[in-house]
Amino acid sequence: MNMKKATIQLETLACPSCVQKIEKATKSLAGVDKDSVKVLFNSSKVKFDFDTEKISIGDVEKAITALGYVVLKSQVKDK
Repeated sequence: MNMKKATIQLETLACPSCVQKIEKATKSLAGVDKDSVKVLFNSSKVKFDFDTEKISIGDVEKAITALGYVVLKSQVKDK
């Protein structure tokens, strides 16, 4: 297992229900640590830990953009 911490910056989130949608989609991905997923409404950020052997940051971005949200940038750090 190779766990990393990720932060994805999104365009401004307009509604609290957006947060739940993004959280649910991120948590449903294999390789993402479900307990670590946090969607921050005020700063429009998604934070989570993930296993780079199972999933890439690009896969998570795709899942979020598939919901109709715009990813501005992502950052991945060692845990």
